[in-house]
Amino acid sequence: MSNWLIYSIGFLAQILFSSRLVIQWITSERQRKVITPTLFWTLSLIASFLLFVYGYLRDDFAIMLGQSLTYFIYIRNLQLQGEWQKFPKLLQILLFVIPVGIVVYYYNNNVIDRDVLFRNEAIPEWLLWLGIISQVIFTLRFVYQWLYSEHKKESSLPLGFWLLSVTGALLILTYAIFRKDPVLFIGHGFGTIIYIRNLILLHRQGDA
Repeated sequence: MSNWLIYSIGFLAQILFSSRLVIQWITSERQRKVITPTLFWTLSLIASFLLFVYGYLRDDFAIMLGQSLTYFIYIRNLQLQGEWQKFPKLLQILLFVIPVGIVVYYYNNNVIDRDVLFRNEAIPEWLLWLGIISQVIFTLRFVYQWLYSEHKKESSLPLGFWLLSVTGALLILTYAIFRKDPVLFIGHGFGTIIYIRNLILLHRQGDA
């Protein structure tokens, strides 16, 4: 597959991720407090799938790992908001089955793919580990958010989510610079600004 098409998939995913942040940011600015609109999770779900595909096409295990860990958390938040049930049943099934099918298809019997992912000459071992650690920290924000929301019985974005977002984004930016990945750099550079703005809003609310 040509590089321009691969990067197009990656940029489309990042545009959707950025769009969800812009929508969340504008909604929060209007309410003068941190709000989590339903569209935030819907766009997250679509973008996560696209970025997973981008990660595979780039032979980048760190990207694939991050998206694999958060995909179903996005679905769970839609369930908590009562919106998942409004999706057509066929679409619900496809959204569950497709990512699992991709994993089974690509990893069921091909050792070659694992060698490419973990022994990619374009990614030194230290850089691979930086990417993995960055994605794990960035992903933990949604694990924390999920557990917090389950406890509160409603979907929300607490202080810890934004602190982990800033930390993870800065690490991924470092990874993107060494990896020379414009998709990650642009996406997380823009995201960092909004993460910091949400921390400011939380501070003004008295939640920080």
